[in-house]
Amino acid sequence: MESKWRILALLPLLLSFVLLYFDIYPQAITTKCSLIPYKHYWIASKRIVTPKGVISGAVEVRGGKIVSVVEEDDWRGNARSKHIFNYGEAVIMPGLIDVHAHLDDPGRTEWEGFPSGTRAAAAGGITTLIDMPLNSFPSTVSEETLKLKTKAAEGRIFIDVGFWGGLVPENAFNATCLERLLKAGVLGLKSFMCPSGINDFPMTNSSHIKEGLHVLAKYKRPLLVHAEIQQELGGDLEKMNGADNPRSYSTYLKTRPSSWEQAAVRELLTVTKDTRTGGPAEGAHLHIVHLADARSSLELIKEAKGSGDSVTVETCPHYLAFSAEEIPDGDTRFKCAPPIRDAENKEKLWAALMDGDIDMLSSDHSPTVPELKLFNDGDFLRAWGGVSSLQFVLPVTWSYGRKYGITLNQLASWWSEKPAKLAGQDLKGAIAVGNHADIVVWEPEIEFELDDNHHVYIKHPKISAYMGSKLTGKVLATFVRGNLVFKEGKHAPAACGATVLAA
Repeated sequence: MESKWRILALLPLLLSFVLLYFDIYPQAITTKCSLIPYKHYWIASKRIVTPKGVISGAVEVRGGKIVSVVEEDDWRGNARSKHIFNYGEAVIMPGLIDVHAHLDDPGRTEWEGFPSGTRAAAAGGITTLIDMPLNSFPSTVSEETLKLKTKAAEGRIFIDVGFWGGLVPENAFNATCLERLLKAGVLGLKSFMCPSGINDFPMTNSSHIKEGLHVLAKYKRPLLVHAEIQQELGGDLEKMNGADNPRSYSTYLKTRPSSWEQAAVRELLTVTKDTRTGGPAEGAHLHIVHLADARSSLELIKEAKGSGDSVTVETCPHYLAFSAEEIPDGDTRFKCAPPIRDAENKEKLWAALMDGDIDMLSSDHSPTVPELKLFNDGDFLRAWGGVSSLQFVLPVTWSYGRKYGITLNQLASWWSEKPAKLAGQDLKGAIAVGNHADIVVWEPEIEFELDDNHHVYIKHPKISAYMGSKLTGKVLATFVRGNLVFKEGKHAPAACGATVLAA
C-alpha cells in the first residue's frame, strides 16, 4: 500500500518530464496537417518583414502562434527548440490575405471548389481568403445558406477561409434576416450595383446599400460593393453594332466604359456620408472592390475619404499587369468586369497604389470551366468573365511592381495588414507576437515561366491569363497556423484549414 502512494506522489514529476520531452523533442508529434511534424520551431532569415521594418533574425512558432520575433544577435542563443529552418536570404513575410475570391462551393465545384482553390492559394502564399457569396449555389444570402457553405468547407480547406454574406433586394429591407446572417458569422456583406450574372444574386441600388450600412453599423463590419451601373450604350449590350467584332477586346471594352464605374461610385458616395463620426451608420464601412478606373472614380473616392467617410478601395493584379492594347483578339482569358483598361490608366492605378490612394489588393479569383470561356469562338461578349489568379498574385505584384520601386513592407501592407483589418482579423496580417503563425517564405530573385505543367496549377490551367508569363518571386513555403501546408510543389496530406467566422 505504501509503495502505491509513493508511485502516486511521483506522478506529477513524471508528467512534467513527459511535457518537457514533447517541448524539447516535438518530433514525437505527428500530423497529416503539416509537412513537418513539429509544433515548436524557429524560422530564420536575413529578411523578415515585420511591422517595424525588415529585420535579420528568426520567428519562433509554438502551437500555431508566433511566440517571439528576435533579431540576428539574439535568436541563436534563445532557440531552445532544435528545429530551426534557416531560409538564408529568402523573404519571410506574413501570409497573404485575399479578401476577394470565388471558390464556387457548394454547387459549382466543377468551376473550382474548396479543395482545389485552397491548395492553389497555399501554392501562392495565401494563408487566409474570404470567399464571396456568389458563384456557389445557392448564394450565401441567409443564415441557412451560410450553414450550407460552412458545412461544405469542413475537412476540405487547406488554408483558413472566411465568408462574406450577400446583400440582395430580398434581404436588404429585412433587418432580422441580415442580423441572423451576421450573427451566424459572415465577416461583412457584398452587393452588386449591376447584374452579377448569377440568377440568385440580383443587383442592388443605393437604397438597399443604405439599409445594409445601417445594419452593419451595429456589428462594425464592412459592406463590399461591385461599383458599376449600367448606362445606355446606344445599342444592344450583347450584340452591339454589326460593325463591331465580338472577337476584338476593344468591342468588349465599349460595353463596359469607365463611366459605369464613375456613375456607381458617385451614387455610392451619397450614402457613405452616414458612416462619418456621429452619422446614423457610424461603425459601418464601405469597401469598393476591384477598381479599374483610375481617373474620375478614384478622384471621387479620394474626396470622400478626405471628408471623413469610412471608405476603402482595392484593385487587382490583372489591372496592374495588363492593358487593353495588348490583349489579343479572341483571347477571352482576359475578360473580367470591370474590364482591363488602357495602358495610361494602368500607370495611374500604380501611382494611386504607391501613393496610398488605393488601400489594398485582392485577386478577384473567378474561375470557370474552359467551355464557358468560349476559346473556340473567342467571343468576348458571350464568354464568361473572370480571371483565375489565386496562385500568382504575389509574383505578379512583385514582378510588375519592381518597375515602380515597391518595397517588401508595401507588399505586406497591401496583401496582409490592410486586408486583415478589413476582415476584422486582429490575429492575422503581421509577423507579431501572439498572432497566428500564418507565414509565406519566398525568393524575390528567382525567375520562372508558367506553363500548364507548373505545380501552381491545380485546376483548369488553360483559363489562366498568366499562362506563358515570365515572373519573378517564387513561393518556397506556406505556413497556416504553424502547419507547413505547402513546400516547393508539395501540399500537406490533410485539409486542416479553419473556417473563420465573426464572433
